[in-house]
Amino acid sequence: MPVNTQTQVACDVKDLALADLGKRRTEWAFQSMPVLQTIRKQFIKTQPLAGLRVSACLHVTTETANLMITLKDGGASVVLCASNPLSTQDDVAATLVRDYGIPVYAIKGENNDVYYSHITAAADHKPNLTMDDGADLVHMLHTKRQDLLSHVLGGTEETTTGVIRLRAMAKEGVLKYPIVAVNDAYTKHLFDNRYGTGQSTIDGIIRATNVLLAGLNIVVAGYGWCGRGVAMRARGLGANVIVTEVDPTKALEALMDGYRVMSMQEAAVIGDVFITVTGNKHIIGRDHFEKLKNGAILANSGHFNVEIDLEALGKLASSRRQTREFVEEFALRDGRRIYVLGEGRLINLAAAEGHPASVMDMSFANQALAADYMAKNHATLEKRVYSVPEALDKQVAKMKLESMGVKIDRLTVEQEHYLSSWSEGT
Repeated sequence: MPVNTQTQVACDVKDLALADLGKRRTEWAFQSMPVLQTIRKQFIKTQPLAGLRVSACLHVTTETANLMITLKDGGASVVLCASNPLSTQDDVAATLVRDYGIPVYAIKGENNDVYYSHITAAADHKPNLTMDDGADLVHMLHTKRQDLLSHVLGGTEETTTGVIRLRAMAKEGVLKYPIVAVNDAYTKHLFDNRYGTGQSTIDGIIRATNVLLAGLNIVVAGYGWCGRGVAMRARGLGANVIVTEVDPTKALEALMDGYRVMSMQEAAVIGDVFITVTGNKHIIGRDHFEKLKNGAILANSGHFNVEIDLEALGKLASSRRQTREFVEEFALRDGRRIYVLGEGRLINLAAAEGHPASVMDMSFANQALAADYMAKNHATLEKRVYSVPEALDKQVAKMKLESMGVKIDRLTVEQEHYLSSWSEGT
């Protein structure tokens, strides 16, 4: 990859002239990230990552920018690439290069070849720590760049899809270094996945389409924490929410939360807007396309663009065209028109700005602390996936509450004794 002559920093970004806007927006986001602010101040003093090379494959957003700056201020040599072809904010990529001297390889709308060349550039940094959102960097290191694995001490993973991939690798015995599953932290998945995904997914759909959601039948595929958040926000806007699930316990929970629950075959006939958040493939496929209403809108907020079977939909269509930015119309041979948003990719980042900074504050606080933890403890860890240590998780929650001016109770000595004993009864 070339070195930009203006900055003397290796990069591949759209336009460095966008950096002024990116800097203002990054600073704006940082105001809503008080926990990361505190960690950044600590990192500047203690330099816990001094001498370490960090390669990050994450969504290139204002919040991510503040995490990268924090890691660099903690002593790390940082390189960043995109974890999704449509999730990059080009002005943010530009400011990281120009104003903070951080090499970035990311351009919004990059094709698959460019996307993987950017991951290769991040791998070429010979990382000691990897930081992933979806495990694409880890996958490349374990398949095409095994020569670099000897440099890696450990890593972190941001999202559910990536954790699933990594646990599968660990189960097969092919994972070559320990990784902390940041997604498993309560202060990540309970808030980021529920409140962040819930709000930003609806935001992306509205920005892309400008449709009124009130009164529509919105089908949410998957009732994990992301699905719970999407369903909650859709109902708040007046939609009639339908949930589809394969897990009977989650389906029962959705039913008792007040949603209609049915199979996707049933939902396909009556749904107006479909939102997939399962982390699995072909959740909406050919059998469903044949039943969809004219004008049905399909969106995905799972990490990869596999939840909607676009290949099958393309074969059913007589023509396809772009009707709005991030809206593609598939005209079927029977006259129906189906609309797919954001190429079936993460709609909250493709058409909107992703999660609010106040939510990512906790997620990226976990990332920063997990990187610190891995740097200190990698030698004693097995080559498997670890949850965020409970003490770090609670530390993030405590810091977040303090930043919001909230005080909570503490157990008395008597209460601590009662909870640790078995002698007292009725």
